[in-house]
Amino acid sequence: SGATEIHVVGGLHHQKKFDWYVNVVRVIHETWPDIHIKGWTGVEINWFAHLTKQPYDWILQQLIDAGLGSLPGGGAEIFDEGVRSQICEHKADSQAWIDIHRAAHQLGLRSNATMLYGHVEAAQHRIDHLLRLRDLQDETGGFQTFIPLAFHPENTGMDYLKKPTGHMDLRMIALSRLMLDNFDHIKAYWIMLGEETAQIALGFGADDVDGTVVHELIYHDAGAKTPEGLTVNALHRMIREAGCEPVERDTLYRRVIRDGANWTIGEPVPVSVGV
Repeated sequence: SGATEIHVVGGLHHQKKFDWYVNVVRVIHETWPDIHIKGWTGVEINWFAHLTKQPYDWILQQLIDAGLGSLPGGGAEIFDEGVRSQICEHKADSQAWIDIHRAAHQLGLRSNATMLYGHVEAAQHRIDHLLRLRDLQDETGGFQTFIPLAFHPENTGMDYLKKPTGHMDLRMIALSRLMLDNFDHIKAYWIMLGEETAQIALGFGADDVDGTVVHELIYHDAGAKTPEGLTVNALHRMIREAGCEPVERDTLYRRVIRDGANWTIGEPVPVSVGV
């Protein structure tokens, strides 16, 4: 396989013990020791702490010892608790998410950050969210990339809402790049934005469109019409047509050097702010 990363997330299962999750990481790592494991959102780490009655740093260290390489940015949604009470009242609160990523960074784990926009939040809630991320990045320097995520209302309890427009998507990319000057990378997630908007976003401050992706459920269950995966050639074409140079990177933003299905890791990819 030419894969460089396995991204693992799941639900909050009441019948599974924390050891089960640790074993998932361990088995993956032992089976494919060269593949980076990015796993378990802040919401899930908070759940593991609830199951074990242990602090976040203890939970994270067990996962690191099993082979975990980094944390995804999911579960942040919108940090404002008033908005969270409407869209995700049973999830870990915003302070828990921030504390978990702080603990991860202090242990040497890198992580990503996200924001879900285009639902019931207002502009001030988006600004507050970005400022809190910026403050934590100033403190720890542990975030790699920021990923604005557009809300897909179809097949949700809020299907009466309109989907964010492409204009709003591009404004969010540009705003994120301007405000998060201490984040090296801004991702235009093509599965969420669509190929055309993601391509345009490369001129609005994004420097990452994500990868080929093999299997994605969250956005497609919510009605996304984008394909579940793209070929390398399709991604190259998308990026070149936007006037940019395609560079394959691994989870930690290091250049991937290919020789067929075999690959090695090179130097960190350059930091860019789009074209």
